Amino acid sequence: MKRFHVHLHVTDLHQSIAFYSTLFAAEPARIESDYAKWMLEDPRLNFAISTRGAAPGVDHLGFQVDEAADLADLKDRAEAADLALLDEGQTTCCYARSDKHWITDPQGVAWEHFQTLGNVPVFGKAAQVAPQTPAGGACCAPRAPAAVKSAAACCSPVQKSCC
Repeated sequence: MKRFHVHLHVTDLHQSIAFYSTLFAAEPARIESDYAKWMLEDPRLNFAISTRGAAPGVDHLGFQVDEAADLADLKDRAEAADLALLDEGQTTCCYARSDKHWITDPQGVAWEHFQTLGNVPVFGKAAQVAPQTPAGGACCAPRAPAAVKSAAACCSPVQKSCC
């Protein structure tokens, strides 16, 4: 089963948590000093906010899956559509260990396809098999079609978030 994912950058985490908790009539499933996430069932949504972005607004969209077969299906569809794909494999990002890949739509919007494998106590630290940013951190959401063609180009100097 799939869950739609939206990640926003916010300037004031506490104010945004209050707003979205009221809007969703639900408290976040996870709160950290720089991050909050709601796992909603109606609609089925993984909604995350963080203060790690360069500017407020949408960072990326995506689909979270429950099963590895569903992730493989999303990857097959992306490859069949001849989309540039960045396969991170298993990585750590947004306080979770995940298996993921990224695609970028024609407008430059990053889409993350991922299966969450467990929780971790840090925002992001690349797994050994995951691509590294030039600064050595976990790979960020790609921002342009060319950005997903190589792991070395997956992060811009301005964009510093993932998940």
